Amino acid sequence: MGNSHQAQGGKYGASPTLSRNCDFSNLLKKSGCPPLAPVHLAPLARLRGTDMGSLNFRKNQNFLAFTALGTVLLFLSLIKPASAHHFMGGKVPSNFLTGFLSGLAHPVIGLDHFAFVVAVGLLAALLGRQGLVIPVAFILATVGGTGIHLLRFDLPLPEVAIAAFLVLFGIWLAMTSRPNPWLLVGTAAAAGIFHGYAYGESIIGSQMTPLLAYLAGFALIQLAIAAGSYQIGCFMVKGVSDHRPQGLRVAGLILAGVGTAFLGTALFG
Repeated sequence: MGNSHQAQGGKYGASPTLSRNCDFSNLLKKSGCPPLAPVHLAPLARLRGTDMGSLNFRKNQNFLAFTALGTVLLFLSLIKPASAHHFMGGKVPSNFLTGFLSGLAHPVIGLDHFAFVVAVGLLAALLGRQGLVIPVAFILATVGGTGIHLLRFDLPLPEVAIAAFLVLFGIWLAMTSRPNPWLLVGTAAAAGIFHGYAYGESIIGSQMTPLLAYLAGFALIQLAIAAGSYQIGCFMVKGVSDHRPQGLRVAGLILAGVGTAFLGTALFG
């Protein structure tokens, strides 16, 4: 009887489901139950410690920043191209105030100039603080370009060059890969010479005081525009290290489109 009880215990009491060495995979196969789906923990590990609310907030902030940039460009696109180089209706500035105001206005009411300065600031943001040398090189070159015009040297097809540089910078901004930093600096300086040459058209024949005020005015306003777009660009790329933000790429396409429109006008009227 005892042996029978032990035999039954061996048959039923020592259940394999309670065994320390049980194989659950074999049990599932024998029972006909479907296998358990594997659990992938990698996505959960990436999300651990991430606040989804902050991600949505960042996404909305990028959208708002890009919308603001697009609105400014759309507003300025309504300005007639004829006013781009003549803030005072073609009159030469005669004193410090008119020279300074004319210098402030020229890079703003000329969409081709404004759009390029915005592109310079946005591209600089992709390089961080090191990228600040790009707008500095551009602004210094604009002063030199104005000097070239005042010295009566001629540059070929300045409007075509200005539009072509805008298309190029827009394409670089839309690309997923980052261009060479020194290439950006050199190209920005070359573009600055042509922009400055165009600026010089409004100040030819002026006296020294309004001339210096004009140079100070367009240098300061370009610095302000580049700094503003640089801050917007830095805000967009903050926390993004593995790809270029979509907002910057779309902005690059818009700027390239603006440049293409100006290029067509310069080439074909």
